[in-house]
Amino acid sequence: DDSRDVEAELGVTVFADLDAAFALKPAVVFICTPTSDHLDVAQRAADAGCHLFIEKPLSNTMDGVERLRATVAERRLVAMVASQWRFHPCVRALRDFVEAGTLGHIASAEVEYREYLPDWHPYEDYRTSYAARAVLGGGVVLAQIHDYDLACWLFGVPRRVTATGGHLSDLEIDVEDTADALLEGGEAPVRVRQTFAARPPGRTIRVTGDRCTALLDLPGSRLTLSPPLAPELAPADYPRNRMFLDEVEHFLECVERDIAPAVTLDDGATALRVALAVKESMRTGRTVNIT
Repeated sequence: DDSRDVEAELGVTVFADLDAAFALKPAVVFICTPTSDHLDVAQRAADAGCHLFIEKPLSNTMDGVERLRATVAERRLVAMVASQWRFHPCVRALRDFVEAGTLGHIASAEVEYREYLPDWHPYEDYRTSYAARAVLGGGVVLAQIHDYDLACWLFGVPRRVTATGGHLSDLEIDVEDTADALLEGGEAPVRVRQTFAARPPGRTIRVTGDRCTALLDLPGSRLTLSPPLAPELAPADYPRNRMFLDEVEHFLECVERDIAPAVTLDDGATALRVALAVKESMRTGRTVNIT
């Protein structure tokens, strides 16, 4: 709403120059720039001694990750990469079931994300958004890196990736809108399907075990086991914004107590490495090993 004064209403100061902001010696920096700028801003903030909350994905390249990791360690900074779905009660319950062996031996898992990009942020022209432009680190694989982060968190880090996809729709973007990836070498093979060219929107995780199958509908906040070895979890009053608040409150508590966050810089780097392997496999048509 351009008619309202953000600074006056929220009690914040807006800077057009990053150095001017750092001159105030902030304790914490939230990095919410386009993906391709994340590491540059994060490194400058870390050099200034600021704790870091970095929006996902960590970057669109691994170049600079090791330098940032070294600075964070040397300066004893708290650095967290955004991954709000890890704070959703249904996701946490699914992880508990997996770790407890409730599902039995896990044969496979499927993660599916679908959305129509023009509907994603209706307040902006999708064609100019970071998700639609290669120069800004866009594409469904990086913009929705949540799916690879959750796959690693739930089923272990894969050792190899085979993927197909690309720009398959008539969306006016210069990045991939669809990806179909098989992650192997973790605790179970995981199929990740993603698209920016589908309606209605949805995000689901299906885990098939020899005792039962778990189906998690994330937008619907519903986790169901079949056969029902545990009661259905469906916190109907759970607001979507709660997981964003929970992750930020967790981060600030980590800064206050000087403890490691739930989603570390290494976690963000791992998810990025997997996502970049998916993109490479799509580009080359080959299986890519993850080191």
